[in-house]
Amino acid sequence: MATVQERFDAIVVGAGPAGNAAAYTMAKAGLNVLQLERGEYPGSKNVQGAILYADALEKIIPDFREDAPLERHVIEQRIWMMDDSSHTGMHYRSEDFNEEKPNRYTIIRAQFDRWFSSKVREAGGIVLCETTVTELVKDTKGNVIGVLTDRHGGPLLADVVVMAEGVNGLVGQRSGLRDELKPDNVALAVKEMHFLPQDVVESRFNLKGDAGVVIEAMGTITKGMTGTGFLYTNKESVSIGIGCIVSDMAKSGIKPYNLLDSFKTHPSIAPLIAGSEVKEYVAHLIPEGGFRAMPEIYGNGWVVTGDAAHLVNAVHREGSNLAMTSGRLAGETIVWLKRRREPCTSVNLSEYKKRLEDSFVLKDMRKYQKIPALLHGNRQLLDLYPRMMSGIAQTWLRVDGKAKTAKESEIFKSVRKQRGLAGLVADGLRFARAWR
Repeated sequence: MATVQERFDAIVVGAGPAGNAAAYTMAKAGLNVLQLERGEYPGSKNVQGAILYADALEKIIPDFREDAPLERHVIEQRIWMMDDSSHTGMHYRSEDFNEEKPNRYTIIRAQFDRWFSSKVREAGGIVLCETTVTELVKDTKGNVIGVLTDRHGGPLLADVVVMAEGVNGLVGQRSGLRDELKPDNVALAVKEMHFLPQDVVESRFNLKGDAGVVIEAMGTITKGMTGTGFLYTNKESVSIGIGCIVSDMAKSGIKPYNLLDSFKTHPSIAPLIAGSEVKEYVAHLIPEGGFRAMPEIYGNGWVVTGDAAHLVNAVHREGSNLAMTSGRLAGETIVWLKRRREPCTSVNLSEYKKRLEDSFVLKDMRKYQKIPALLHGNRQLLDLYPRMMSGIAQTWLRVDGKAKTAKESEIFKSVRKQRGLAGLVADGLRFARAWR
């Protein structure tokens, strides 16, 4: 083995929201931290837009609003159930979201990750880009004591390694700390950035200033597969995308970009992006397996955070807040152990999981642990029901000389024919059990 170059209190693998949160928390507390990122710069692999939840970041950098690259603060949430030609939706819009310190923002990940990483450097952390961690270094007892990279030289040693490497978790897999990613626990999402003049974005979505809208969609747009679509407004662009479970994609044979093209031409979506210029396209994996798909998140000399730990709430479409919170809690746990002069053993690092259990992160993950299996095993929820809802709405809203009693009878007959009373009751019970 090559000569050891340097030893650190902690090495963080990855410079996304989870890795940056962990590295910043530890560096701010005075620890000697090395952060390794395989991209040209933090965020270089993430051109797409995303949602930032202010509460999670505020606990790390209270004054982040002063210089963070934020696009729009979200004042309106739309949820659409779509069939082939229509959508049935609900939305919530409130002037209360135009508050002094808004709750949610749209961001461009490439800009945001780069900004967050600059804060790690300001706090005293060392950030090394264009560096791929190839494997973890272990001692004779199997304890993790550092990493090997694709750079020349020997291993980089540390008291603890924080793995924030993203959903693939390749370092963890190569080191035997986690199983290979299963195709039914991960979604492939494809996204595009559609650029429009700021005044056009604001007029189409009834916005002014820095206010923004988020649309989340499900239904026949995923062609019978488990998945969702989305649209976010940025200052001078719209982020649009769709994602489905990888195992469903493989069975269907549908190409991801064809699925996105179909979504973009839907009558409810096309007018919102008409005349836009597409400048960016990206595909990436999202962990969707929920609590039951989580790998081990700590061990002797290592912890796992963010997407690498499968910390995504698929029901509420939350990811960045779980990533940043897990990174912060991992960092705080390591700082706590350092100050107590205790080693980063598996027993001691179990404090990290305890802190996650006490936070909203694992409470929410546990609450919705049955939902992925429910959606995957009951395709009618994302195909039949959107069609039924559209049919009901059309029948009820058409004024065509039919009596309302006749319309009610027509609706009930249609529902019974498509799903049946027993099916409706069974679906309701399944949903209620999964939601508990």
